[in-house]
Amino acid sequence: MSQPESAFGRREFLAAAAALTGYSVICKADELPAPSAPPTPDQLRDAFGKLAPAGELANARFAGEPHMTLVDLQADVLIAGGGPAGVCAALAAARNGAKVVLVQDRSRLGGNSSSEVKMHVVGANSHNGRPGWREGGIIEELRLDDAANNPQWSWEMWDLLLYDKLVSEPNITLLLDTTLYAVDVKDQRIERVMARCDKTEHLYRVTAKIYADCTGDARLALEAGATIRWGHESRSEFNEPLAWDKPSRDTLGSSLLFTAKDLGKPVSYTPPTWARKITKQQLQFRPVGSWEYGYWWIEWGGALDTIRDNERIRFELLSIVTGIWDYIKNSGAHPTSANWAMDWCGMVPGKRESRRIEGAHILTQQDLMGLNGDFEDAVAIGGWGLDEHPPGGFDDTDKRPFVSIRLPEVYNIPLRALYSKDISNLMMAGRNASCSHVAFTSTRVMATCAVMGQGMGTAAALCARYQLAPSGLYQDKPKLSELQQTLLRDDQSIKNRKNQDPLDLARTAKVTASGAWETSRPENVLTGETRNLSGDLTHRWLAPLSEGEPAWLELSWDKPQKLRMVQLVFDTGFHRELTLTSAASHQKGIVRSPQPETARDYQVILRAPDDSLHPVANIQGNHQRLRRHYFDPQEVSAVRIQISTTNGSDTARIYEVRCYS
Repeated sequence: MSQPESAFGRREFLAAAAALTGYSVICKADELPAPSAPPTPDQLRDAFGKLAPAGELANARFAGEPHMTLVDLQADVLIAGGGPAGVCAALAAARNGAKVVLVQDRSRLGGNSSSEVKMHVVGANSHNGRPGWREGGIIEELRLDDAANNPQWSWEMWDLLLYDKLVSEPNITLLLDTTLYAVDVKDQRIERVMARCDKTEHLYRVTAKIYADCTGDARLALEAGATIRWGHESRSEFNEPLAWDKPSRDTLGSSLLFTAKDLGKPVSYTPPTWARKITKQQLQFRPVGSWEYGYWWIEWGGALDTIRDNERIRFELLSIVTGIWDYIKNSGAHPTSANWAMDWCGMVPGKRESRRIEGAHILTQQDLMGLNGDFEDAVAIGGWGLDEHPPGGFDDTDKRPFVSIRLPEVYNIPLRALYSKDISNLMMAGRNASCSHVAFTSTRVMATCAVMGQGMGTAAALCARYQLAPSGLYQDKPKLSELQQTLLRDDQSIKNRKNQDPLDLARTAKVTASGAWETSRPENVLTGETRNLSGDLTHRWLAPLSEGEPAWLELSWDKPQKLRMVQLVFDTGFHRELTLTSAASHQKGIVRSPQPETARDYQVILRAPDDSLHPVANIQGNHQRLRRHYFDPQEVSAVRIQISTTNGSDTARIYEVRCYS
């Protein structure tokens, strides 16, 4: 006999949730986690369809919610916020063995990069003339998938890609349209959080070991009572030359973008009555060039509270957007706009700045400029310039919309900037990470938020595995080293760090190849570094390809090795920018397809001690940089990677080969 929905209890719900998450036991320290099979469509349908009550009334907190269904969830890591930081944090934690619940208050993932805002993802190498410093890791995986599968430059397809990544990861439970609203804290430690989805009339009570705030607005930290910063510090607090003389609550403002297209015939435009009347004088520092992708400098609200005044900010931004389009269409200053029509206008302000969570370390201008040395606990990189905007935004018409100071080099971001100084199991990543306002003007961009997310998410998984607080992970230097080596293994970019993984058997191999170009020698795949900078070619193997003659690279050992996985890192053109954008000028040089340098068709072949050959991977149509190939453990004397075709280049290229037992 089937149970009524109201009788579906906690045990039954957790069984259904297990079908959704596919949670597997966290791996031991000396084991490399193999990927779990993604949930089948039937498993997903079943689990999503069986969210049910916890079985008892929780406490008086729910007395005023008689029609909401209470659901208990347990996890290793709870992540609040589904922008680039939260997405990368969830994937990193889950892939490293943690059971993750991700709570996102929108119907889609991506934050400011989603179709609701349409801001392109930029980071360390953007606009700064730093060839080779495009971020690796999960954000690179996402960018490559988007470029290969979304040549039409569709923002909605980016939304769908992120959704697919999370629901296909068996260790992640994704709760969309769900807002975190309360936190229980005892002895400076979070015990559980409450979230609600009014669309499904569910209240979620989530218990975890580690809680991560990727909300941007630091909502989780606020509810937990963590120390919060807002606005500008005084110059004297950190002795930052770019800081203001006196502290201020002012922040960077929010922006609304729009898109437009040429319809091939004259199109009129009548603005709403509340649109601003824009004059040429107001645009003296804000040039109207191409208008297919709007203008980031339609910015407003930094002199207000960017959270609580969001409705006022939305209205003012819409009045400026419609006023700007009226100026373009009707002022006579831009007659070539006659056939153009606005076809989309953002309704969600793209927020730059609000709360920041104070961590065990506060990043400052001097840190980003390299004046304080490197961090022993580095877990990610940044590199965007120190990019300050006037708080008044568009209304500060006598000021330039930004002042950007190029940093001398990329910088590392420490683990200590990614956990709270006073809530022991609270971590964070994204624009609410621990930094001064001056440092924030660089760390705020989304590719930097994404790699912070991967660094924090991986650390959260290790904290759950070893039953450590984040501060304990920092203090345990062998575990800290394990964190950094795990990140490097997962292709995370960390400056001045290289592969020293004691489990990587490739490090003891001899390397030969079918050929090589100049300094791109076969042995370069074992340097421990996976990018080239400023024309240096000493960290990859490169060999010519000829029709019918594949290029090959071989690792061999004097004594047989027992292997179960081979990891490859290919060239994906780190010298160029790779993002999704609607700006024609910004699209130049971006390849919206598999990157031409990348191996497309290749084989991985094992040679047994008796010289018999055993192909374990025959890949067609690859476009990814990081590839792992698992197989039944076996004794091998050599591993050969044979590349027959790339996605356009006439050379085969590999940055790194790793082998694990």
